[in-house]
Order: sequence, then C-alpha cells, then structure tokens
Amino acid sequence: MLTELYLRHGTALMTFVLRLVDDRGRAEDVVQETMLRGWRNLDKIDPSRGEPRAYLFAVARNLVIDLWRADARRPRLIGEDDASAAQSVGDRADAVVDAFVVEQALDRLSPEHRAVVDELYYRGATVTEAASTLGLRPGTVKSRSYYAIRILRTAFEEMGVER
Repeated sequence: MLTELYLRHGTALMTFVLRLVDDRGRAEDVVQETMLRGWRNLDKIDPSRGEPRAYLFAVARNLVIDLWRADARRPRLIGEDDASAAQSVGDRADAVVDAFVVEQALDRLSPEHRAVVDELYYRGATVTEAASTLGLRPGTVKSRSYYAIRILRTAFEEMGVER
C-alpha cells in the first residue's frame, strides 16, 4: 500500500514540497517523513474515506511549517535586522501554502462556477453586476455562488484545512 501511495502521489508531493523549501534534500526528507506517517496511519488514508492525497498534502504542509518554525528558533550569528527578516519567512511559508491550497480548491470548480467566484469574490462585483457581466440572471449567479462555496468548503475539508 505504501509503495502504491508513493507511486501515485510521490511526484505531486515532491513538487508541492519543493515550492515551499529551497533545498531538495530537505524536501526529500519531508516527503519521506510524510510517507512514513502515512504508513503509520494507514487507517486515516483509507481511500474509501476520501482522497489520500489530501491527507498526505496536509501532513507535508504541517511538516514544512514545523521545519520553518524550527529554523526560526535556531540561534544564528546574524544581525538584528537579519533576525527580524528571518522571522517573516514563517509568514511567507504560510502564505505560499495557503495560496497553493486555494489554487487546488479552485481547480475543482467548473468554469461556470469559477467565473461567478471570480466576479463576486475577486473583482468585488455585486450579484447584479456579476449577472450583467456574465450574461446570467441574478438568481443563477446566486445559485452558482452557493454551490461553488459548497464545493470549496468540501475541498478544504478534504485537504485538511481547518479554519
């Protein structure tokens, strides 16, 4: 089962982790630890309970965040300005992870639902304005918005996002 998981998700997991860390060796360590934790928790990644990739990405995300936090806690021989700049790296990691997770969730939307989300939430349009722009009735925009939010909520739950 572990071999199958690695063959199916290892490349995507490595790509994900390489976006977050700048060292291939550290990325390989994170992927290895993720697979090890997956193997120890096979009951949690049962495919009948949901997509195993979501669980593995959540574990990898948490490991990378732990890595960044550990880096921030280590004493360094640098100046005060460098130290304050290093602390903001943790915030950057969270932002990159959040952006990746949102991107993955948005990819699950149909083009019609995505267009409504873009108009309402990214462009800040009202329902009437979005309906006019998209050539739809306002009720259709509301309906698509409702179902898009449901899809996104489910996607976030499957990816292990808790907020």
